[in-house]
Amino acid sequence: MRDKIFAIGDDYWIEDEHGRRAFRVDGKALRLRDTLELKAPTGQVLITLRQKLLSLREAMIIERDDRTLATIRRKRLSLLRNHYRVSLAEGTELDVSGRILDLEFAIEYDGELLAHVSRRRLRMRETYGVNVVRDDADHALLIAVAVCVIRMAEKEHEDV
Repeated sequence: MRDKIFAIGDDYWIEDEHGRRAFRVDGKALRLRDTLELKAPTGQVLITLRQKLLSLREAMIIERDDRTLATIRRKRLSLLRNHYRVSLAEGTELDVSGRILDLEFAIEYDGELLAHVSRRRLRMRETYGVNVVRDDADHALLIAVAVCVIRMAEKEHEDV
């Protein structure tokens, strides 16, 4: 998957490896909290990403059909690399670690690689690839996790 990093506002297309539009990230302006929607090319909302309000540590919520799928937070103790924990609604957790701001990180479940995010420069636009390793994985959820983690890391970096 490819996501155009350079975009006006918070709206951009995510393309598959053949350059076809696979998802659209639609940023919602003028909201009390940071809100994005991950949409199918047809415009159907697949997943909603929201900044969690009233949280001691910054967190984002991933929802599908108005039900929480996951909550993402930065791990407290991560000295050498950026680490984020994705707590899924059913009780399992995903681990996101690597050089987040450099767009080089992995999404894992119980030590098994689910997706790898890697920065690439192609032609005149800056992109990153999201390689979903498992065929049975929820692609939209993993894309949403990548978008949330990058957004949280960028905000954290701006605050420093």
